[in-house]
Amino acid sequence: MKLIYIADPMCSWCYGFGEELSELAQRHPELGIDIVAGGLRPGGTEKLDDAGKRFRLSHWARVEEASGLPFNREGFLARKDFIYDTEPICRAFVAARRLAPQVDLLSVFRALQRGFYVEAVDTTDGHTLSLLAAKALTDAGHAIDAASFYQAWTAADTIAATAADFARARGYGVNSFPALLLEKDGHVQALSGGYASVEELESNLKHLSA
Repeated sequence: MKLIYIADPMCSWCYGFGEELSELAQRHPELGIDIVAGGLRPGGTEKLDDAGKRFRLSHWARVEEASGLPFNREGFLARKDFIYDTEPICRAFVAARRLAPQVDLLSVFRALQRGFYVEAVDTTDGHTLSLLAAKALTDAGHAIDAASFYQAWTAADTIAATAADFARARGYGVNSFPALLLEKDGHVQALSGGYASVEELESNLKHLSA
């Protein structure tokens, strides 16, 4: 059996779900996790105005209440001319997965999330993403510098692999994130659609693996 986690690093409920999933992974080291970049809003071109920011902050408040995780609201509000395009950060995760499939990729995914939600850096910028991801990979045991990561991030194969992740997510019928699936004996079933506590995940896992 293995878990299939479909998410986007710039999805607030995915960020809130990270702690619960990490706890589930610690409880069940026998279950591998296949992380698929879902593509919440890839290729966005419109600048996020104050109304758009406030709308997202209302979601953040609910996620913070449910998860207890911190959000840097001030940093988000201070951004000027920010375009909410999630393709670059999804591609950063895919690049990390291609470079070091053997490391704890969930920790890398969560580091990218913290870059957006806590550190309030521009996660649509390739050089900023390369600094974030290179540090996350190095912390996970795969030493790499930002320049080398940037080369991988801009590679045509990485761009294509990211698009393939988006298509794979759609192929599973997933249209909202996070989604956690369980693959058992070649069959895939939904373990959780949306945010869930680790206890809910445990209960669902026990039911599906019976």
